[in-house]
Amino acid sequence: MQNKIIKFFLGLILFVGFSLYLTFFIVQETEQAIVLQLGQPVKVYNSAGLYYKIPLLQNVKFIDKRVLNIDAPAAEVIALDQKRIIVDAYAKFIVSDPLKFYISVGNERVAQSRLSSIINAKIRGVLGKENLINLISTDRAKLMQQITKEVAEEAKDFGINVIDVRIRRTDLPSANSDAIFKRMQTERTREAKEFRAEGAELAQTIKSKADKQVTILLADARKKSQILRGEGDAIRTKIFAEAFGRDPEFYNFYRAMQAYERSFLSGNNQTSLVLSPDSEFFKYFEKSGKNSR
Repeated sequence: MQNKIIKFFLGLILFVGFSLYLTFFIVQETEQAIVLQLGQPVKVYNSAGLYYKIPLLQNVKFIDKRVLNIDAPAAEVIALDQKRIIVDAYAKFIVSDPLKFYISVGNERVAQSRLSSIINAKIRGVLGKENLINLISTDRAKLMQQITKEVAEEAKDFGINVIDVRIRRTDLPSANSDAIFKRMQTERTREAKEFRAEGAELAQTIKSKADKQVTILLADARKKSQILRGEGDAIRTKIFAEAFGRDPEFYNFYRAMQAYERSFLSGNNQTSLVLSPDSEFFKYFEKSGKNSR
């Protein structure tokens, strides 16, 4: 009997606890709650606290009220000058009206999908009216403010407050990037050829000037050497003439000795001279022989 009473009270406690669990719910600081009755919203709680609902008849839908991020899919944009770019954007938003949010989109996943479509549409609409140069200049901040304003205006219908829309990165399509790279490569190759041609032309000019200066210097040197050689020959001739005038016999003897030296010492040891004994060439040999006798 006593065991039955204990089991009864334990069952009663469990029933009461389970009933309280189904009746009361807690809303955290980072949440807001919508009480649904048979799928229809009946009450909204925006503040943190302990609240109750009708068990089994009502249920609670929690919605995050913190600032949420959304990464929009990369979108291809055609600028006003027909240049194509790939824009990767993201946005920050909060759920400002949970009831409207629940009725219009239902949950966060659907909300992000809808917002992504809106963001890409506004980016194409705003950036498509500008030239590519404006998209990468200081005007970009103004364009992003305009995009944020237009996205926020349309997102109000979903109970969403869009705080900011930013472009994470902007790229050219791969086909355009390859074409630009090839064009840059061709341009650099052309510039390199021009620089090499200019360098070769300058080197040739410098070489020509140097060769000209060398030719002039050599010509001047040859001219001076010829003048000096001529002056030397003239002085030598004058000296010889003066010496001949003073002592003709000694001059003739000196010239004969030079002739003997050139004849006997030049060439190799097999040099032979065939001359008549009474030749003028041996005149001083004859005198030397007579003196020795």
